[in-house]
Amino acid sequence: MSERLTHLEAGMPIIYGGDKVVSVPPDLAAAFQPGDRLVVVQDTGALLHIPAADWDVAAGAVGAAWTAFAQMGTVTDEQITAFYEAFADFLADDDAFAPIAAANAADVEQARRRGRSSTRLVLSDVMRGDMVEGLRTWARAGSGRGAVTETIAHDGWRVDQIKAGLGVVGFVFEGRPNVFADATGVLRGGNTVVFRIGSDALGTARAIVEHALEPSLAAADLPPGAASLVDAPSRAAGWAMFSDSRLGLAVARGSGGAVAQLGAVARQAGIPVSLHGTGGAWIVAGESADAEAFGLAVYHSLDRKVCNTLNTCCIVASRAGELVPVFLAALERAGERRGAPAKLHVAAGDEGLIPAAWFETANIRRAEGPVAEPRTETIAPNRLGHEWEWEDSPEVTLKIVHSVDQAVDLFNTQSPKFAASLISSNPTEHQRFFDTVDAPFVGNGFTRWVDGQYALDKPELGLSNWQFGRLFGRGGVLSGDSAFTIRTRVTQGDPDIGR
Repeated sequence: MSERLTHLEAGMPIIYGGDKVVSVPPDLAAAFQPGDRLVVVQDTGALLHIPAADWDVAAGAVGAAWTAFAQMGTVTDEQITAFYEAFADFLADDDAFAPIAAANAADVEQARRRGRSSTRLVLSDVMRGDMVEGLRTWARAGSGRGAVTETIAHDGWRVDQIKAGLGVVGFVFEGRPNVFADATGVLRGGNTVVFRIGSDALGTARAIVEHALEPSLAAADLPPGAASLVDAPSRAAGWAMFSDSRLGLAVARGSGGAVAQLGAVARQAGIPVSLHGTGGAWIVAGESADAEAFGLAVYHSLDRKVCNTLNTCCIVASRAGELVPVFLAALERAGERRGAPAKLHVAAGDEGLIPAAWFETANIRRAEGPVAEPRTETIAPNRLGHEWEWEDSPEVTLKIVHSVDQAVDLFNTQSPKFAASLISSNPTEHQRFFDTVDAPFVGNGFTRWVDGQYALDKPELGLSNWQFGRLFGRGGVLSGDSAFTIRTRVTQGDPDIGR
């Protein structure tokens, strides 16, 4: 007979993974109160404490979206279009946007005071324009609801396979405000959405809800909970949301470790997941690489730090004498564009190819401010997949390889299997690269093209790597029209049919 957990004791053993035990630490035991929840991550044994208040906030937001989904069957496509148009208009209107801009400025200032990265947090004019254009794209898009994907005709009856809304889509994402607007793309297919944004951007999110999102829902006469914010700053609210089995899909964006943990929580609750965590693109320069094209690919892949930014560069040894200087010049130029010295990590054993001046100390621009450190440091050859999170100083790893095949092997074993680019003039080499590199995104130039809105004209909800295996039934770009289910409908013309 089960009982409700009301307290924890320091040292209490907790079983996880079927055959492992972790002990409750004293601080967790002291903090746990009646009504709180404990989630045990079966993969790692992590003990996640969810206070009752955070659980209630998340459950309320998911519940509102769940109730709204039950009403979406009677909502017309025209209403959904009107929602996107109104949302875009509110964001484009300077008066309506003013309190959102003020809230974002406050979030950015607070993040900087705390020594937190703000490069993805700033709601710039460019980001604002992209949000508006993304919403207008969804306004123009056709609805997948009710689309017949296949018809099977039988004698006297037929079967139709029909697209339908999946349900409530839950998002946990980092502090980029544009994701907040992009995530509403799931409404196009008849879904509803509930979000939890990082604490750094919560003020911005609240302002968007108050001054743009909720007025747009009302203007289109959509159910009020069709897009709901989990209004809580703690990570525990995200764990609570991803523990709610009313979600039809759980989507997480952010740092690799946090995203993996959220995915584990959702899977334990029986919720399908779409994870968008560890990133970092690779560029490989082959024997026939054009030096100018290689330098431009490196430079244009380092304009800012996001998931598709160049992280690791491999150069074949036969061209290293020529291409390493080209790489360093492009890296330095990328730093000059941001007004900061670049940072290089070179695989141990390859440092002899780097000029001595690159090992001198410089003020590397970190989130907490300038930090005096060597511009170049060696890195173990088994850490090539480590993703560098940088603020203004572009940060990249360099590895010299014997061949393109070796670079592919290193990518397949060490990277999160995300984006790979080959600079080569050999078509056969490009085809072999595509056939052997285990990545969802493959190119022959700069890496920053990996973006749903930029490449596919579809506002993205996230970009998936293949760190945990290839994706079932869809590509790496999760967009609003990626979240659907298939219903099966029979139309019987002959009433005298039996088996």
